[in-house]
Amino acid sequence: MTATDGSVATAATADPRFAAARQVADAVLLEGYVLYPYRASAAKNRLRWQFGVLVPPAWGPAHGEHACQRTEVLMEPKGDATLALELRFLHAQRRTVQRALDGGGFAEVDELHLADRVLVPWDEGTEEHVELTVPVAELTGDGVTVPFTRPARDDIETVVGDDGRTAGRLVRRTEEIEGVLRLRAVELDGAYRVFRLTAVVENTSPWTPGVGAAAGSDAVVAADREAALPRSLVAAHLLLGLDSGSFLSMTDPPEWAREAVAACENLHTWPVLAGEAGRADVVLSSPIILEDHPAIAPESAGAMYDATEIDEILALRTAALTDQEKREARGTDARAAAVIDLADSLPPEVLERLHGAVRSLREVTGPDGPEQITEIPDEEAVFRPDTPWWDPAGADTADPARDRITVDGAPVGPGSRVLLRPGPRRTDAQDLFLHGRSALVEAVLHDVDGGVHLAVTVEDDPGADIRREQGRFLYFQPDEVTLLEDA
Repeated sequence: MTATDGSVATAATADPRFAAARQVADAVLLEGYVLYPYRASAAKNRLRWQFGVLVPPAWGPAHGEHACQRTEVLMEPKGDATLALELRFLHAQRRTVQRALDGGGFAEVDELHLADRVLVPWDEGTEEHVELTVPVAELTGDGVTVPFTRPARDDIETVVGDDGRTAGRLVRRTEEIEGVLRLRAVELDGAYRVFRLTAVVENTSPWTPGVGAAAGSDAVVAADREAALPRSLVAAHLLLGLDSGSFLSMTDPPEWAREAVAACENLHTWPVLAGEAGRADVVLSSPIILEDHPAIAPESAGAMYDATEIDEILALRTAALTDQEKREARGTDARAAAVIDLADSLPPEVLERLHGAVRSLREVTGPDGPEQITEIPDEEAVFRPDTPWWDPAGADTADPARDRITVDGAPVGPGSRVLLRPGPRRTDAQDLFLHGRSALVEAVLHDVDGGVHLAVTVEDDPGADIRREQGRFLYFQPDEVTLLEDA
C-alpha cells in the first residue's frame, strides 16, 4: 500500500483514469463557494459552506451536521486489481485585513481600499487531498485505516499600494484538522466475483465548542459554527479507480445485482460512475446528487461557483455590476476576481454559445445534420390523415375527479389514501425524499400516449390546501403507490 498525506501532486493525482472525472469533481469541490454578486457583504455570502461539510464530532450531532460520510459501492476487480483513491476537500482559512499605520505597525480593519479592489475579511478555501493506492486483496478482513492531519499555520501577505509603499497586509490563520479514512472490501456470495467496497471519511478533530453566552442561544450557535468551519472538511468527496475491473452503477445496476445494490449504505454522499461514457472503472462519490457519467457542458466558459448556476444569466449580471461592486468582489476572493475578469472579457460569440444547445438533435442527425429542405413541397405530396392523431371530441370521455384505476387488485381514485414508493430509475431526485409518506389521491389523469398518472397531495403538508386550490399536485405512476388499508 502507498499513501500520501499532502496536497503535493503524486502518481495518483496524475492517474489518467481520473482526468475526465476531475472536471466534475472540481465543480463539486467549489459548488456554492461564492455566490453572485460575489461580494463578502452580500447577505447570501454570510452563511457559507453548505455541501459535504464534515465537522468536528463535538459540534455535529447536536446541530444537525455530520462528522463522517460513508460510501458503499459494488466492484468487480479482475486478477490482482489495485484500487486508487483520492479524498478531496476544502480547508477554510480565515483571512483578516490590517492597515499599515503611519508610525509603524499594523491595525486590523474592516476594509482596506486599493485602486482596483477593496480588501475585506473572508474565509478562503484551500484545496487538500489524501491519496491512497492499495491492492484490493489488502482491503479484505479488517481493511485499511489511514489517519491524516493538516497542521495549523499562519501566513502573512504584504499588500502594496499604487505608490509602491506598504498599504497593509493580509493575515491568514489555518486551524489544525485531524481525520481518518477507512477502507474495507467484502466479497459477496453469488455467481459473480463481486465485492462491496466501504469507504468511510471521518473528521476526528478534538476541538470542542467554546462556552460564554447562554447555551443554545442563536448567537452562540452561529459563533460556534464559525469556529468549527476552519476545522472541518468542506465539500468532501472521493474519487475511486480500479486499474483492472469495473464498478457497478448504483442508480441503474444489472438485474442480478439489484438486491446487493439496495443493501449498500451510503450516508451523506452519492456515488456515481464517472469519467468517459461507457467506462466503469471510476466512481465519484459526491455530496451532491449526480447522474452516472456527469460532465461539464462544453458551452461553459469557466467556473462561476454559484450553486445551480446558469452561466448566461450570471455572466450578463456580473458584467453589469458597477465598478465599485467589481472592486469589492475582486477584494473578496481570488476566485471571485477571476469571475469578474471572465465576465468582462467574454466575446459576443461565447455569450451567444451560452444561450443554449439542443444535444438530442445532434445525436439523431449526426454532425452534418439532415438534408435541408430548400422549397415548399407540392400540396399533393404532403400526407394528410383522415383524422387527427388525437381528437378530443372523439376520444373517450375522461373525468379526473371520478376516474378510478386498479392498483394491486384494488380500485384507486380521488379520495384514496396511498403510500408513496417513488421509482429510483425514473423519478425526480426530490421525490425520493417522499418515500414512505402517505398521500391523498386528488385525480386520475390519462395522457395521449396511454399513460396513467395519479395527482396527489402529501398528507400533513401545510401547503396542501393551496396546492389543491391552484391545481399544483405531485404526480406518481400507479406502480409507485400502495393503497393504504384504511382507505
